[in-house]
Amino acid sequence: MSVEKVLVVDDDLLGREYLSETLTRNGYEVTSACDGLQALASVSKDGYDLVFLDMKMPGICGMEVLEKIKTISPETVVVLMTAYGTIETAVEAMKKGAYDYIIKPFSPDQVELVIARINERQQLIVENKYWRSNSNIDEKMNSVFTKNSKMFQIYEQIKKIAQSKASVLVQGESGTGKELVARAIHFHSHRYERPFIRVNCAALTETLLESELFGHERGAYTGAISKHVGRFELANEGTLLLDEISEISPNIQAKLLRVLEEEEFERVGGEKTIKIDVRIVATTNRDLVEEIQKGTFREDLYYRLNVVPICLPPLRERREDIPLLVNYYLKKYSLENNTIAKSMDTETMDYLCQYHWPGNVRELKNVIQRAVVMNFPNGLQLEQFNDLFIHHDTKKSEGLLTDGKAIEDVERDLIYSTLEKTNGNKTRAAELLKITTRTLRNKLNKYDAADRCSHQRETISCVK
Repeated sequence: MSVEKVLVVDDDLLGREYLSETLTRNGYEVTSACDGLQALASVSKDGYDLVFLDMKMPGICGMEVLEKIKTISPETVVVLMTAYGTIETAVEAMKKGAYDYIIKPFSPDQVELVIARINERQQLIVENKYWRSNSNIDEKMNSVFTKNSKMFQIYEQIKKIAQSKASVLVQGESGTGKELVARAIHFHSHRYERPFIRVNCAALTETLLESELFGHERGAYTGAISKHVGRFELANEGTLLLDEISEISPNIQAKLLRVLEEEEFERVGGEKTIKIDVRIVATTNRDLVEEIQKGTFREDLYYRLNVVPICLPPLRERREDIPLLVNYYLKKYSLENNTIAKSMDTETMDYLCQYHWPGNVRELKNVIQRAVVMNFPNGLQLEQFNDLFIHHDTKKSEGLLTDGKAIEDVERDLIYSTLEKTNGNKTRAAELLKITTRTLRNKLNKYDAADRCSHQRETISCVK
């Protein structure tokens, strides 16, 4: 994020040594080059955060070297140096990609001022990418409408713990709103003007996750063609959400524990220790105590994360909130799709309140959105919702038949037929079914287990 490696390019030996010594004294890693060809070779080989480039040099001039550097390493910041500065030259240099222009002779204070501006610019770039799109506090808090006493207690707990730096572990089934709780903690804290960064631990391999969390230096591994700033650095002075924390490997668990305890780390392939100030919120839909007993999760990491535990109830345990959420999403998606909010009769609302909602608020949101998009002309009625659900295991829907088949059998047929259409591609099938890949995988495992049990029963019956 900030300037670390600097290349000084100047054909004047005294000028080159003066600037190199000034930068080294201020803690930067400095390399020097005496001409354009040597500079381009260094940039191609090592990569730099910043290049101080002399305008007038024998052979390749500074302007040409600038163009080539921006082609080789677009992310490298270039500051031109000259004793013969003109407005026209400065404008031309900016058009070709130079960040700034400094007139010789210059003082150490002028150099530090330039670097300070560069660091500020880099920070703004990072925040624009990872934070600005998440700055609508009201939208992030739209699910706080509740009549449930447990949810009220959780919201009060969020307000109390937000100002502390204590790590928070949010547990709950998929779709209960764990990420919303993490965002609420961030936006209620004094860190709300700093970045809120999220990383999905379940979506990345161990190598990619390590790089995403801690960053890497150029050349750290095959394909690392430039320096990469990790999520811990991006979240500095803000909040880092570690989503699905139970999915990380033992190796990453050990490195994460060190960061939590010492608030420092090194990038992959790097030697410089980086200090950070980050509030950690971790989420999981698994029982981490069980994972500890299985030996898949470190007990010391669990206690470091579980300083403040928050357990979100599933939607079936807060049925009084279902009408509030239904009406909210009806209005939201009707507005988004430029349609009139649909009416819903009492029988249909009762059915939604009795439904088991295994996908929780995420499933309810999905179902209402699809209902609005399908634009039923006579409003939302019970039979229309039967076609929208993938899950049907409530008491009210038990035994419900469609064309002579139980709903569970219809669901199974639908999943297998969709997999057949996608040639076994589970990710694509899950997208078509409007469910997560994990839900699809769990259902397939359930079907396999049921088939094995059925086969065992048949075998026992034959033996008898």
